[in-house]
Amino acid sequence: MTALQVDLDLVSKYNVAGPRYTSYPPATKFSESFSRKKLTSLIEKNNSTVRDLSLYFHIPFCETLCWFCGCTTVITGNHDKSQAYISQLEREVSLLKPQLNRHRKVVQLHFGGGSPTFLTPDEIRTLGEIIRRNFSFSADIEASVEVDPRRLTRDHLVALREIGFNRVSMGVQDFDPKVQQAIHRIQPQEITQRALDWMRELGFTSINLDLIYGLPNQTIESFSQTLETVLCMQPERISAFSYAHVPWIKPAQKILARKILPSPETKLQLLRLVIEKLTAAGYVYIGMDHFALPDDELAVAQRNRKLQRNFQGYSTRHGTDIYSFGMSGISQTPEAYWQNEKELAKYQAAVDEDQLPWHKAYFATEEDKLRRDVIMRVMCDLALDFSTTSKRLGIDVEKHFAKEISSLEPFCADGLVRIIPSGFLVTESGRLFIRNIAMCFDENLTFPTGRRHSSTV
Repeated sequence: MTALQVDLDLVSKYNVAGPRYTSYPPATKFSESFSRKKLTSLIEKNNSTVRDLSLYFHIPFCETLCWFCGCTTVITGNHDKSQAYISQLEREVSLLKPQLNRHRKVVQLHFGGGSPTFLTPDEIRTLGEIIRRNFSFSADIEASVEVDPRRLTRDHLVALREIGFNRVSMGVQDFDPKVQQAIHRIQPQEITQRALDWMRELGFTSINLDLIYGLPNQTIESFSQTLETVLCMQPERISAFSYAHVPWIKPAQKILARKILPSPETKLQLLRLVIEKLTAAGYVYIGMDHFALPDDELAVAQRNRKLQRNFQGYSTRHGTDIYSFGMSGISQTPEAYWQNEKELAKYQAAVDEDQLPWHKAYFATEEDKLRRDVIMRVMCDLALDFSTTSKRLGIDVEKHFAKEISSLEPFCADGLVRIIPSGFLVTESGRLFIRNIAMCFDENLTFPTGRRHSSTV
């Protein structure tokens, strides 16, 4: 497979702040001022159908804080906290269950965090039993879990397999000891390889490794070696995220003094290194941060135009509704988004008082739904067919989005988008700028977008 070539001048030109479009509108539009009665009514309406379900459980606990981290976490060495938390997850499920249609099948399950493997193997089994008791799983369920190899035992993975997990995502970030020291995450290669060997021995069908570029002490030479090591491990998927330095949101990042972070020029070179090296090794550049082997379900779904995007990133299951449990979890149906309390104490207090722990919500307008469809198809299909989209949405897409389509001209001039009689295509080079292209169809953006979003590349 030919490596994708990255033009750094274009990267500099289009590197602005913008949404990641895990939803539309983005979560920055969610509001604490919402009607719980209306949300309850929309959930009931959603459950008049038998649409497939995707379940998410947020396990926020980590024993130590990685200084680069932007996740919603609770740092503690007290493992007794997880027992109480599982009880509260069970209570939250029981509070929502009367509103759910018992005939709906779960086609996706995801444990995120924090670190889900903060739980003991027996706690994992307990949570799995709670979920199985309350929901019906499809035979071909895609069940993925995030694990921390530093404190992982084989029995953790055995327990995860027992309750139905078949996919794993594992954080690596960087194998260079100087980088690991700087970010407060010591993870020797041997530990990662041991975890990988266990996963393959136990029959996990897909393994994803997370990398981050732009971290302190990273150089082109050192990160090239990390990429070589990862390629030797042959994961089915690789996520390579840009480090977002947002100390105004995550104060711990102040520890990562700017003087030891790579220069903007070096960071762009790291990005080019990632894309060119992984595509040369045969990985398909799905878009944004994601790479997958050609026969992986993610790459196949994109080729078949069945790829989706949600709060877990790219997804292979079409037409699912997400119901999330635990602190900060975000749920999604066609009509609404809602997010749980982001602070553990507030989440626990709500559940203990037999209240669903809703903190923010957003109700989609008819215009939101049109734009969401177009943005998600652009993000996932890397193309938009005007006729097909018009029939699906019941509008004349070319007329409705005439201004937005005309705003694609700079991307066309730079060889990133190609207009064709039936619509437009994102070129191979344009995949890197997919967020920028999608932003053309976002009516909520005001420029400059400021600190509310990360950089697009």
